[in-house]
Amino acid sequence: MASSAEYDYNCPVCCEIFKTPVLLSCSHSVCKECLQQFWRTKKTQECPVCRRRSSKEHPPYNLALQNLCDSFLTERNERRSSGSEEICSLHSEKLKLFCLEDKQPVCLVCFTSEQHDNHKFRPISEVVSSYKEELDTALESLQEKLKKRGKMKGEFEKTVQHIKSQAEHTELHIKQQFEKLHQFLRDEEEATITALREEEEQKKQMMKEKLEEMNRHISALSHTIRDTEEMMKASDVCFLKEFPVTMERVQISSQPDPQTPSGALIHVPRYLGNLPFRVWKKMQDIVQNTPVILDPNTAAPYLVLSDDLTSVRCSGNNQLIPDNPERFNIYPCVLGSEGFNSGTHCWDVEVKESLRWILGVTTASNQRKGSVFFNTDVWSVTYGCSDRYGFGVKQKLERVRVDLDYDRGTVSFSDPVTNTHLHTFTTSFTHTLFPFFFCGYSCSLRILAVNSQ
Repeated sequence: MASSAEYDYNCPVCCEIFKTPVLLSCSHSVCKECLQQFWRTKKTQECPVCRRRSSKEHPPYNLALQNLCDSFLTERNERRSSGSEEICSLHSEKLKLFCLEDKQPVCLVCFTSEQHDNHKFRPISEVVSSYKEELDTALESLQEKLKKRGKMKGEFEKTVQHIKSQAEHTELHIKQQFEKLHQFLRDEEEATITALREEEEQKKQMMKEKLEEMNRHISALSHTIRDTEEMMKASDVCFLKEFPVTMERVQISSQPDPQTPSGALIHVPRYLGNLPFRVWKKMQDIVQNTPVILDPNTAAPYLVLSDDLTSVRCSGNNQLIPDNPERFNIYPCVLGSEGFNSGTHCWDVEVKESLRWILGVTTASNQRKGSVFFNTDVWSVTYGCSDRYGFGVKQKLERVRVDLDYDRGTVSFSDPVTNTHLHTFTTSFTHTLFPFFFCGYSCSLRILAVNSQ
């Protein structure tokens, strides 16, 4: 146990002998590193002892205190090397006993003094042996903890790498998905502009034909006018002879003027009217909304998920992924990414290529580590597995439909291909429920959008 004198040289933060002490404006001293760490944590420049705000960002060194600490350490080391610590500083007698109340060695004179009246004592060798055994036990625990934390550090480092890999992989597929959408929009833009140009050519060709017809009419009318003017200059006899023919030509040329044809202009609303909405409607043909998306952070190490997180298969080989708390480590299971605590929900699962599968819902708090997952809070149907994992289905199926009505407390399973009911669980739900999928060996499951059969 440290003496009272030693406490005078202890930093109030780390409780060790001061290392590079600095003096605050409130007159308290603290190790420089301890103060900086304290300020980084608190995000405010205040004294760790009295909480008074420091006026200086870089307090001055307390050189006097540093010198005292150096002298104290030097003196203590000299005492230990010379063995003077084994002599009582009060009576200059050898320290042979240990006071259990004061927790410090004493000499025989101290033993008989009033200061230690009614105190219990033990020989130093006996106490040292007992304390060493206690310290050995504590040391073994610390060494085991150090080993465990070293292992955890390695896991943390792997987790950091996995996070980086996850981010890179996710970014790549985000870009791929958006490139598909961009390409779709580019194709739609090109198709719309092509249709506009085709109509433009059709309308221009129609007006070109009308223009050519108009030119013919103008030319014919010009000839008629010129011939009529010439005939007007002819002699009376000639005029009378040609009059009937000329009058007929004039009457033919006096037909109603041609009009601009109906629908000659571009049908602009066909291209601009509700353009974003019409493109969005078309986009629905290439975009599918899946009711359940799988959570890769819950998948057992030997399960492989598709890039769009809608299907899962069992690879049989463990992947190098972190054993995070959310992940299954025994059963080949994976959860949906979204939990339900109200309302009705429905999803279909394609199981036609699977020999062993289990489908259902479970609570968010259900234990995923170890082999106790199916003991409680699981509502499921199973094929190719023991009935203790859920309601057993005997027939080979292509699809299974799961209907969850949280408020009514029912989970129903059916075959949507034949519209056959399989089983219904009825209970009272009080916790958030997640879809779960058990994907056994030679198994592949795919979540589908719900369609009426």
